[in-house]
Amino acid sequence: MATDVSTAAPTAELPSAGRRRLPPELSILGVMVGMMLLFEALGWIFVGQSFIVNPLRLRIMILQEAEIGIIAVGVTQVIIMGGIDLSSGSVVGMTAMVAASLAQVAGYTHAIYPGLTGLNPIFPVAAGLLCGLVAGLINGSLIAYTKIPPFIATLGMMVSARGVADWYTNGQPIGNLTDAFAAIGAGWWPVIIFLGVAFIFHIALRYTRYGKFTYAIGANPLAARVSGINVERHMILVYAIAGLLSGLCGVVHTARAISGQAGVGVGFELDAIAAAVIGGTSLSGGVGRMTGTVIGAVILGILTSGFTFLNVDAHYQEIIKGGVIVAAVIADQYRQRRRKSA
Repeated sequence: MATDVSTAAPTAELPSAGRRRLPPELSILGVMVGMMLLFEALGWIFVGQSFIVNPLRLRIMILQEAEIGIIAVGVTQVIIMGGIDLSSGSVVGMTAMVAASLAQVAGYTHAIYPGLTGLNPIFPVAAGLLCGLVAGLINGSLIAYTKIPPFIATLGMMVSARGVADWYTNGQPIGNLTDAFAAIGAGWWPVIIFLGVAFIFHIALRYTRYGKFTYAIGANPLAARVSGINVERHMILVYAIAGLLSGLCGVVHTARAISGQAGVGVGFELDAIAAAVIGGTSLSGGVGRMTGTVIGAVILGILTSGFTFLNVDAHYQEIIKGGVIVAAVIADQYRQRRRKSA
């Protein structure tokens, strides 16, 4: 059967005939600007300082959210396809330990692998990426061939990957990493990597068969299968990419922190899902844009940085962040109902 998915992509991604529609990212961008102005006003009222005109604060915020953003790029594709990935944070912790163990300085007597110290950074980076890729392949294969819900499959991987991270060195951190490896996370490199990855997959989703297949499966898996798409193979591919990007995040974080920590990545998966949903990706599948996810990640960063700037207790920050996520999901459900009734 010939593969024709030109009509399988969700109608929400295509402009209506006869009239131009504004990009959905504009409304999300407006929310972002509004939040920045709100924190700016509150800063002058309660702190007596500017929130926006503070290069150091903005730099820290952007660097922190760049790591979440790398994961969110993969998670967005999974959600567009109609799945979910709860394992990405734990995969970050697992890959961080594996990469760090192969990036220790030459001659370090207490190295994890004394015979493998002083390696070229290519080797720890490749090991971390491979670790994430394998985790993603396992997730995708379980979901595609055993038909278990993505929630259960990735929840199992979340627990298992965190267990591997803790087991690897009995929970002990890994330090004494080479300068060449640490350079990967230095300066603005995490942001450059995040934006580069987001751009690549923005192009892939919008202009390639890979993107058409992803949207088609998320919109209607049965119709996608009838149109000739190998649904199982594509599911494995999308989850493998998500795992690979989680591994990349683990490598970048380890290089930036110049140490491997088994507990790193806790909660990253929820922030990544939140960035995607806030950015307009529908949890029902078939709808979403990478540009929206980038803006969603920035919004999360503004929230965290703004509350810290205002000295809001960390517990209240989590409560408010949870409310924002729920509000984003409610807005998504409202959009879905309007789309179906149109």
